[in-house]
Amino acid sequence: MGQLMRQYWLPAAMSSELPRDGAPMRLMLLGEQLIAFRDSKGRVGVLDHKCPHRCASLFLGRNEEGGLRCVYHGWKFDAEGNCVDMPSVPPQRDFKHLVKAKAYQAVERNGLVWVYMGERREAPPLPAIEATLLPETEVQIAFVQRECNWLQALEGDIDTCHFGFLHAGGINAQMLPDDSIFRYTVTNRAPDYHVADTDAGTMYAAYRDGGPDQTYWRFANFMLPFWTQTPQGKFATHLHNRAWVPMDDHHTMFVSLRWRHEPPFVTDDKEGRLMPGFSRAFDYLPNTTDWYGRWRLRGRPENDWLIDREAQASGGNYTGINGIHAQDQAVTESMGPITDHLAEHLGPSDMMIMRTRRRLLKVARALRDKGEVPPGVDDPQIMHPVRSGDFVTDAGLGWREAYDSQMRAAVRPLRQAAE
Repeated sequence: MGQLMRQYWLPAAMSSELPRDGAPMRLMLLGEQLIAFRDSKGRVGVLDHKCPHRCASLFLGRNEEGGLRCVYHGWKFDAEGNCVDMPSVPPQRDFKHLVKAKAYQAVERNGLVWVYMGERREAPPLPAIEATLLPETEVQIAFVQRECNWLQALEGDIDTCHFGFLHAGGINAQMLPDDSIFRYTVTNRAPDYHVADTDAGTMYAAYRDGGPDQTYWRFANFMLPFWTQTPQGKFATHLHNRAWVPMDDHHTMFVSLRWRHEPPFVTDDKEGRLMPGFSRAFDYLPNTTDWYGRWRLRGRPENDWLIDREAQASGGNYTGINGIHAQDQAVTESMGPITDHLAEHLGPSDMMIMRTRRRLLKVARALRDKGEVPPGVDDPQIMHPVRSGDFVTDAGLGWREAYDSQMRAAVRPLRQAAE
């Protein structure tokens, strides 16, 4: 699976995390300990943390005058890993042209630093997922670290059924505004499903009775290798993509990109009060400089994710944990670093998870056994016309017809900007 990940560009950091000539930053990606820095000209470098001289960590290095200088013997490396100075070697014996630090290609787009860790000399195109194409001023970006395997974390995003319990278990229809589409989810917490493979990955359509002669739909997507789109918003304006980037086998960096002009997700009851447990703010610990020190939440395994048993017992906050993401974090981390799938008993609500696991395995094996290039690597445009969200249609409409009809009516900020 690691080789599959290396075929794609990885969103690794926010551009704002790397000031020009600023301190080097430790970066854990796909189990590799890397150092990221921005040089004097604004170029981003991503190098192995070990200096190729005597393996001292370049995290201790001096970021100065167009490169990163190891403090042990003064050897200096540019953003591409080239050794550009060997002050500890006599000039007549200089061999810097023979030495190169291990370096990965890095580029920036829409406020993100992207890293390519594959073997191609010429990297494939960046992904064409819609939210990743928006200008930096048009997208809200958030990072959150999760202490479990990336697939374990990702699967919570493609499991719509849990919303009616984990997040909304203490909510009933009488608490909601009369026009809230949310009513369907809390009235029927056991939807039916359609699932299918797509060019880019997998898709599900969860459906419920939407009233007389109507159907309420929730569509969501998985896109290779680790992208998701959840249905938490109106389909026409829901422009939100999430990546679950493996740091190593036991740690994941969640990366969220949301269109700034999307209407806010409904979190208030009919009285205008925030519903119990529905905070969407991230409660971060201060970042530290160690390998796992970035974008950690305050609620953690060692403090039981700040669960409030009194709030849980009162019935308002179903979990006793405040915050939608914090609730997701608690249940997926509680499974352990890598859950044992042999201990699971999957049911109808897990159809999307089963389909996605099979899709990932099929693509990974095709790469390993046949050398087949995975979907979206050389043809990133297959990810562009993909959307998620909820809506209501006439009851007689098939699920693919329903999706196509909403796609035709969806707001397209990129197209509008071009016009």
